[in-house]
Amino acid sequence: MPIATTNPATGQLLKSYDPMSDAQVDAAIERADLAFRELRRSTTIAERGRWLTAAADLLDAERDDTARLMTTEMGKTYTAAKAEVTKCAAACRFYADHAARMLADEPADAGAVKAIRAFVRYQPIGPVLAVMPWNFPLWQVMRFAAPALMAGNTGLLKHASNVPQTALYLEDVFRRAGFGEGAFSTLLVGSDAVDRILSDPRVRAATLTGSERAGRSIAQIAGRELKKVVLELGGSDPFVVMPSADVERAAEVATTARCQNNGQSCIAAKRFIVHTDVFDAFAERFVANMAALRVGDPMDSATDVGPLASSGGRDEVHAQVRDAAEKGAAVLCGGEKPAGDGWFYPPTVVTDLRPGMRMWSEEVFGPVAGLYRVSSYDEAIEVANGTAFGLGANAWTTDPAEQERFATDLDAGNVFVNGMTTSYPELPFGGVKNSGYGRELSALGMREFCNIKTVWVGKGEASAGAGAHAE
Repeated sequence: MPIATTNPATGQLLKSYDPMSDAQVDAAIERADLAFRELRRSTTIAERGRWLTAAADLLDAERDDTARLMTTEMGKTYTAAKAEVTKCAAACRFYADHAARMLADEPADAGAVKAIRAFVRYQPIGPVLAVMPWNFPLWQVMRFAAPALMAGNTGLLKHASNVPQTALYLEDVFRRAGFGEGAFSTLLVGSDAVDRILSDPRVRAATLTGSERAGRSIAQIAGRELKKVVLELGGSDPFVVMPSADVERAAEVATTARCQNNGQSCIAAKRFIVHTDVFDAFAERFVANMAALRVGDPMDSATDVGPLASSGGRDEVHAQVRDAAEKGAAVLCGGEKPAGDGWFYPPTVVTDLRPGMRMWSEEVFGPVAGLYRVSSYDEAIEVANGTAFGLGANAWTTDPAEQERFATDLDAGNVFVNGMTTSYPELPFGGVKNSGYGRELSALGMREFCNIKTVWVGKGEASAGAGAHAE
């Protein structure tokens, strides 16, 4: 895949880049390693916090131009792009304000371990490779970069090949904010370079957000090299609606949850599982809401859904819809590729889905919803959990007992009750099953790329230690 900006709304190639040579990549890794040593030896959390706050200030000041760039590169609406920039600035400030607490030494029970002092210390591990996707080109990177830099690590970004200008902008922001040369570097390379980069002994870990296939590949490399990796992979998130729910509100949120980011979000609700008692009422409102969304120029503030990011992505979504329809599913709205320039696809609702249809088991990365009817709580859980994925899940019920059961029974890394799944710097984010492992965000995300070091201090007397039973 070429490293290039192609406007999804027009299909026009705007700018392309030559991939970096092996020598250029090696030089970037060396700078990252040297920068890590400098950050660890010569900077404090307070200093890094000031730089991260400066990065937030730059993001806020340059929000409109940065949002326009993201819209041009991957097609999200300009309104959504501006919100993404603002969210990134807020995350920078969150970690600048709270990293000292998150990284503070944690005292242990010294007496229980026969010490005069015992504690856990969190220290950075070195350069971390981030392999990131195009769908949230700023936020996906920032939720790794902000905590990693605050902890004292350095970052090497291999971004998606269709958002190179956003990737270069991120490097520039951190440099202008005050982080030293090499603290955060963008590598303009293809996926074939990842093995070589992660195999370099100076690179200590990796994080990837992407497909199952990409996750398996990078996990295999990391396993071979004995390096830690955090994976956030796909999702086919359930959105369960029970009889006690506010059906009108659920249908409204469902529309946003499915079509956010033009339907291209791992945590977008994709399978709408509705109890038969409220199925017809929900389906009527949901289909009407989806059909009413305006598809068009993503720079127009009146647009609800812009183009998909690539021609191939649109072809894949349409193939999944056609497969279901040809096997007996009912398409309640949408389902046809529009004529004209750009990679647009209409909001679509498909029901009567069954095993054997691609939509039953695959993630659909576009504004297409699967609608399922169930007759009980147990059946809702069975359908919701009947997928290889486990990233996010939504449940709509005003019954406190059901809320508690959903929180326990849904197989997902994130469960949102009476609300839309989203990510917050304050809360850990990640999945289970084929949606990956490890966590981003919160203190847990920051510590993923730390050496969690046990420190034990004794009296210095022979009898004070653990004795022969050292392990």
